[in-house]
Amino acid sequence: MSGVVVQNMSFKVGQTLTLTGVPTADSTNFAVNVGNSADDLALHINPRFDAHGDQRAVVCNSYQGGSWCQEHRDGGFPFNQGEEFQIKITFTSEEFNIIMPDGSEIHFPNRQGEEKYKYLQFDGEVRIQGIQIK
Repeated sequence: MSGVVVQNMSFKVGQTLTLTGVPTADSTNFAVNVGNSADDLALHINPRFDAHGDQRAVVCNSYQGGSWCQEHRDGGFPFNQGEEFQIKITFTSEEFNIIMPDGSEIHFPNRQGEEKYKYLQFDGEVRIQGIQIK
């Protein structure tokens, strides 16, 4: 994986991770990954404008033990190429709660059940403008 990597961060249960960014004007897709390493992702959020056989879909997943788990698809697609977005992520030992730019929510299981993650990575055609953990 390429893109921007933040390591040795502290993102704990009860905190909110707020991400602000802009997909490029010709973005096909981008990804936000949260976990403990590139090989241990608790949360993979992949907004797809037109990629991997999907159009205007948000796909969530996790990556453990060298393979992807079951994909989770939910609801609408509140992203536009070239327009700023904000995503807020909070989590418990049971699930991630992702608040999308339009206020809709995605509930994705915290399959690893951990209470702290230290790895954040961005990939694809997106410019990340802000990362905040509170």
